[in-house]
Amino acid sequence: MTPWGRGESSMVATLLLFYEDAYLRETDAKVMDIRDRTVWLDRTIFFAESGGQVSDRGTINGVWVVDMTENFGHVLERRPHFSVGDVVHLVLDWDRRYRIMRLHSAAHIVYFAVREVLGELRLIGSHVGEDKARLDFEYHGRISEHFPEVMRVIDDTLSEPRNIEIYRHPERPEIRIWRLGRWEIPCSGLHVRSTTEIGRITIKRRNLGRGKERIEIYVD
Repeated sequence: MTPWGRGESSMVATLLLFYEDAYLRETDAKVMDIRDRTVWLDRTIFFAESGGQVSDRGTINGVWVVDMTENFGHVLERRPHFSVGDVVHLVLDWDRRYRIMRLHSAAHIVYFAVREVLGELRLIGSHVGEDKARLDFEYHGRISEHFPEVMRVIDDTLSEPRNIEIYRHPERPEIRIWRLGRWEIPCSGLHVRSTTEIGRITIKRRNLGRGKERIEIYVD
């Protein structure tokens, strides 16, 4: 995804500051359009749900942002008291965002740990929320039988500081790539910079029915 988003209301181009700095917690922005409780800005620090990662929360001039549209409209808890053309102040719910970033990086590590142990399984679903992440695999059997081996790979990965890199595909710059050592995967979500920020990873199994296994991921 490029560092610009496109709003549907007036074809508003929004600069996505979180792709330039995922650790930016507040900024000023200009109001470009308002539709009822939804506001479009010339720039934002609020991530809109993508790649399985939930949208951010926070405030604009003290009014809570309760959701984000896919075209980067900020859905407020009530009609705004500001107008088009005003400069407003954005404050991210940082504790929530940071936990989501940790969980998203943890989910990639679990995915690759599973692949190291079981080979490349078909991934049929994924999600990263504020409390946990999940990976859904097509797998016949109890995937938890392999958790001891999977956890050994995870713990080894977290045993020493390792940098997590985000770079753009050299031929398709709209595609962002998450990389940890030899592991790489396309990802439009947000991540921490180092494995030292993730904390301890724990995993649980959920059965979704015949041939479908879910791994729930938690960080401490």
